[in-house]
Parts: sequence; structure tokens; C-alpha cells
Amino acid sequence: HYDGVISRTARLHNLPPALVKAVIRAESNFDAGARSHKGAMGLMQLMPGTAAEMGVRNPWHAEENVRGGTRYLRHMVNRYGDVRLALAAYNAGPKAVDRYRGIPPYRETQEYVRRVLAYYRKYDGDFRR
Repeated sequence: HYDGVISRTARLHNLPPALVKAVIRAESNFDAGARSHKGAMGLMQLMPGTAAEMGVRNPWHAEENVRGGTRYLRHMVNRYGDVRLALAAYNAGPKAVDRYRGIPPYRETQEYVRRVLAYYRKYDGDFRR
């Protein structure tokens, strides 16, 4: 039921809405109250520092979280010019992607990139109405 905010926010940042929805599915399974053991919060699992950098005051507010997470994803796409590397950086951090000059050899990150891309293909039709 977040398709409206996903669509608006993704288009504002010139990203495919299906990609943003795929990240949300992989990060929180659409649970706005999700919190990771590392402290990531909300739908797009923003770390406190990233949330602050992206201007998110309340990471538990679904729309604000999606805005901040989508803005960050856009920054990663701009930085790497490649969706797979952007997703790896979203998951493991840009320092890890820079260090390994590609997707880091972390099982979690490699599986994350595959999972998000699979969801992306699955959700593509949701926004083609």
C-alpha cells in the first residue's frame, strides 16, 4: 500500500519506482517499524547517520523514510553509474564498494543485490499502468 509514495518519490529522483519498491521489500518487507540489529530504521532501513545526511527527521514516518532512502539510492546511482554497484553500496556502504572496486565479496551483499534485482523484475509491472 506504499505504491503511491514510492511512485511519487522515485519519479522525483528519476529512479524506477519498481527499484525503490524492490529495495523496500529486501530491506524491511514493507514494515515501517522495522529495526535491524545494527540500528537501521524503517521501510528503507536507514542508518541514523544516513537519515540525518538525507534530511530525515523521523525515520519511522513511512513517507519521510522513503524520501530519504530514495534520495540516498539516487546518490549511489550517481556515484557509481551502475544499479548493481549502487545497490551494493546501499547495503554495504560506499567505502566497501570503493575498497573492492566492485560488489564486495560479502555473501550478504551479493545475495542482497541478487534479491533486489529479482524483486525489481517482479515489481516492474506494478507501475506500468
